[in-house]
Amino acid sequence: MKSEGMSKDSGETKIVRTTSAFDCGGRCPIRLHVRDGVIIRVEGDDTAGPDEQLRACLRCRAYRKHIHHPDRLKYPLKRVGPKGAGEFDRISWDEAYNTIVEKLKYVKEKYGNSSIFLASGGGYLAALHNGASAMARLFNQIGGFSTSYGNVSSEGAVWACLTQYGSVMVGNSREDLLNSKLIILWGWDPARMISGTNTMYHVIKAREAGAKIISIDPRYTDSAVVLADEWVPIKPGTDTAVMASMAYVMIKEDLHDQAFLDKYTLGFDKFKDYVLGIEDGIEKTPAWAEAISGVPTVTIEQLAREYATTKPAALMDCQGPARSAIGEQYNRCAMTLCAMTGNVGRPGGSAGGGLMGIPVGHMFRASGIPAGKNPAEAGGPSVRGTLDLNLRLARRVHINKMHDAFLKGKKGGYPFDVKFLWSVANNHLNQLGDANKGARAYASLDFMVAPELFMTPTARYADIVLPVTSPAERNDLTRPWPSGPYYTHINQAIEPLGECKSDLDIATDLAERFGIKDFKPFTDEEYLRMFVEKNPETGPEVKDYEKFRREGVHRVKLPEPIVAFKEQIEDLENNPFPTPSGKIEIFSQRAADIENPEQVPPIPKYRRTKEDRFDPLTEKYPLQLISPHPKTRDHSSLYKVEWLQEVEPHRAWINSKDAEARGIEDNDEIYVFNDRGKIAIKAWVTERIIPSVISISEGTWYDPDEQGIDRGGCVNVLTSDDYSPGGAAILKTALVQVSKA
Repeated sequence: MKSEGMSKDSGETKIVRTTSAFDCGGRCPIRLHVRDGVIIRVEGDDTAGPDEQLRACLRCRAYRKHIHHPDRLKYPLKRVGPKGAGEFDRISWDEAYNTIVEKLKYVKEKYGNSSIFLASGGGYLAALHNGASAMARLFNQIGGFSTSYGNVSSEGAVWACLTQYGSVMVGNSREDLLNSKLIILWGWDPARMISGTNTMYHVIKAREAGAKIISIDPRYTDSAVVLADEWVPIKPGTDTAVMASMAYVMIKEDLHDQAFLDKYTLGFDKFKDYVLGIEDGIEKTPAWAEAISGVPTVTIEQLAREYATTKPAALMDCQGPARSAIGEQYNRCAMTLCAMTGNVGRPGGSAGGGLMGIPVGHMFRASGIPAGKNPAEAGGPSVRGTLDLNLRLARRVHINKMHDAFLKGKKGGYPFDVKFLWSVANNHLNQLGDANKGARAYASLDFMVAPELFMTPTARYADIVLPVTSPAERNDLTRPWPSGPYYTHINQAIEPLGECKSDLDIATDLAERFGIKDFKPFTDEEYLRMFVEKNPETGPEVKDYEKFRREGVHRVKLPEPIVAFKEQIEDLENNPFPTPSGKIEIFSQRAADIENPEQVPPIPKYRRTKEDRFDPLTEKYPLQLISPHPKTRDHSSLYKVEWLQEVEPHRAWINSKDAEARGIEDNDEIYVFNDRGKIAIKAWVTERIIPSVISISEGTWYDPDEQGIDRGGCVNVLTSDDYSPGGAAILKTALVQVSKA
């Protein structure tokens, strides 16, 4: 069913109220101007005044260039050249389906269902046309499948929040920042990351209202440039050392909120013993932390005193530093500081934890077509409430180890051998650690299908590539990223390009060929209406579905900004924290029960790791590499859009001291390399990054030449495919060397 506002080929311009489905940090209402089946203009939200307007960023402003890009895939393709060469011929949908069904039946019969692997990501996903759930539903009905575990973006923060709070809803409404007197951006750059529509707007308003803002980061970020009263440079991977030493100062100077800790937390005494050196003989003094982090003692002392005595104050940690070798400890330490200062559950404060989601409009709570139970995972261990990652990996593979599993299978200790891969809504070769290993893994597969909008580096290895519709070509529902007081409806703006189909339609067509009845018992329109009306959150809230659909957005009127754990702080007896103890667990018995105190300490701790700044490998590779998200892309999506490439050219940030030592000048082409590979990229010589650290944004497309040098500047050529004890993908812990090309 087409949108009422959908353009017809009449020369008339119509405006379609809709949104995107990017995994972008926002998801904002937009208006698409459509003429003769082409989006000719994009405008932002106009349905509210300045304080409520949901402001789209440059990604959606360039949306039409993405939808109508000349490289969009429009027809089914089959591979005719070597894997990875990108040589394909056009085929019909019937040929594509027949080939896929034949191969699926063969693999199922010869190797079993566990050899069918579903790899999914966050690209272009919405409620109805969700390729991951659609294919899971299909595979479950033919006997099951194997898949991965873990969110490559946030798993470290998720583990930390579940350990400490028993909940991932740890965010305050962004409007609550206006109640803060001090905001600490610890590794967080909202100008780039968004982290909820209008976040930057509210941080700016908070600053205008008098809040002091401090940025702690190896880079002088865009947010720091615009907002910060103070930039505290820090070496990557050392945040927990500085946090522990801040706790030391607070304890020694009696600045911590002991009454809060006594009432609401469990295990502060054990953390105190660690900080004061009673446990291990090492006092976590600011001087100790300075030697690790490079942050001066006097700065740490001042920071501790200012954070402890300014009420209320918001310590905003995030997910970036948590994507490191023991990243979950960064979030746990941040949450502990929030408790020590009594800022949890207080307006203007923060709970920490890095996830920042509120329980309104959260994308985790959207409705969808149920996938059903996976027969291939039946009989596995119970994982309910566990922090033990090994139990979660009994039937699955960690997402950052997926490529290693493709290569090694059961002989490598993994629970299955992959023979058939369905790779949907991702560009995993590009986006997971060790891209060169990823390329070898995809080349080793027996058969692979990739539904895609573009011929990505991952899709180039597929045997069959299926062209899928963009959100502009279908009706659907999305939610804010990660949450927010509004819901959005995607209204179809244009007809599907070429022969593109949605992932749900592809799964439905395949189900029919398998003789599965009632795979999709309702129409798109019936599903969408049900998703809204029967969802426990939107059902009572959205009274008029047609109005919601017509306007493309429904706003939730909150009586006051949401403050995470406010109910617990106001009435703990009747609203305990959802942890085993009912309190904030600075000490976690569940973590202690894993009996790996060095890697999974029951209290948050600083830990040395491989490829940290003290690793002997620094003699060979002396620079620490960080790989932040780009502000011009949604991971690797939007990579093709020339407008966005022009906004921020892909370059490696390198300090002048490091550049001069290597004879590198601004805009020189350089090689960045380690034992995992080598990339070519332009240098940006700048004082906005500290010495001994280099920064390369993730998301540009892997493009190795005949010598194996990646000419696309894909940073994951250099990153590790390992994961932390809490499940964080280790993409921010890597050592490299740099030379002039």
